[in-house]
Amino acid sequence: MEAYKNYTAHIDSKKRVTLRGAAYQYYNVKEYENGCILLEPYELVRPDTISEKSLTEMDKAVSNFKAGSVSAPIDLSDF
Repeated sequence: MEAYKNYTAHIDSKKRVTLRGAAYQYYNVKEYENGCILLEPYELVRPDTISEKSLTEMDKAVSNFKAGSVSAPIDLSDF
């Protein structure tokens, strides 16, 4: 694969590297023992998806509700 950009970067006094014209705001960084660093674009929130953890928690909530393991009703009339 041919390089899209090729330039020299340096680490500043706070151990940061600046990417010129970066297409994404966040990157997942992988450092290897041989000195290679791999940057992969990273999205913090993917639209139209629900995380696996959230789905698991919702399944637990529904099963608790069906089993009758719920709290007393909350009075929201003051609001």
